[in-house]
Amino acid sequence: MKYVGVMTGTSMDGLDVALLETDTSPPAVVAVSTVPLPSELARALARLVVPGDGEIDRLGVADAALGEFIGQSVLDCLASWDIAVTEVRAIGSHGQTVRHRPTADRPFSLQIGDPSRIAEITGIDTVADFRRRDVAAGGQGAPLVPLFHEVLFRNQARHRVVLNIGGIANATMLPAQTSAVTGFDTGPGNALLDAWSRHCRDEPYDRDGAWAAGGQVMAPLLAVLQRDPFVHASPPKSTGKETYHLGYVQRAGQHAMHDHDAIDVQATLAEFTAWSIAFALRRWGPESGDVVVCGGGRHNADLMGRLGRHLDDFDLATSDDLGVDGDALEAAAFAWFAHRTLLGKPSNAPAVTGASGDRVLGAIHTA
Repeated sequence: MKYVGVMTGTSMDGLDVALLETDTSPPAVVAVSTVPLPSELARALARLVVPGDGEIDRLGVADAALGEFIGQSVLDCLASWDIAVTEVRAIGSHGQTVRHRPTADRPFSLQIGDPSRIAEITGIDTVADFRRRDVAAGGQGAPLVPLFHEVLFRNQARHRVVLNIGGIANATMLPAQTSAVTGFDTGPGNALLDAWSRHCRDEPYDRDGAWAAGGQVMAPLLAVLQRDPFVHASPPKSTGKETYHLGYVQRAGQHAMHDHDAIDVQATLAEFTAWSIAFALRRWGPESGDVVVCGGGRHNADLMGRLGRHLDDFDLATSDDLGVDGDALEAAAFAWFAHRTLLGKPSNAPAVTGASGDRVLGAIHTA
């Protein structure tokens, strides 16, 4: 049984497309590609993350454009992998989160990327809108990937933390000798680093963390950042770029960035990101064990070095070290969720999201 999963993520730098075979144990990621987002589409999506004029029209256009882009990208990837459309049972599409308000008076989480267009273009049944049922059941709708983390990485002999560093960082706790699964967003992953890099250098990200590595941590700014209320809030919790964006850095630095060098701010943001992850793992995770890192942040050598120093009593590895492509993992998760949706099986973890119980997630759009 083959399923395709697609995911753009909070970094909005590309579409990850993964091919998953579900008749193995654990499921096997057999192919993966990342398709860069067209610049115009990426800009349109980025504008929707924060409130602005003409949102409904802009959302409708971007929803259609992203759905069409996903559909064509899936066809192109299948052709490059020499996989026939008829071999794929379904597509699991996360879509692009444009607003995540899990603590609003009427909580909601909104993803776009029209699944009807994906099904129409590909001729493949498409499952999408995975988060809203969990929110309707009283959950945060995020993070959803912990159940897939468990399938891939559970080790009964060792405590394991699976750490995904995308725009936002999230952690899955897999304690040894138990079936318990917990997890939550820890705070910023690449979001602040990318935002400051764009602002100061017109570069979408700090490659390998080389820019941050050349700066000095600014103690006053770090002290302000370390008081961040989300970082200190107890799980279940989830967040997004609505919180962690350029304005967040500028507000935090109002009284702590006078006469600053931009490179030192970047170093401080990197230190805060690593510290916030380590703080969360020590407060709500095991005292020691394995930390398995996936997502784009694992490519940031400076950030990984800072994590290693903060988590010196853990064994730090990447998912690639365990045979799982860290760039494909979230996309593959939504392929697996599509499989479970078609089987009528739940995909949320109430201990993670705070939902009132297990729920079958996603809406099915037949081809």
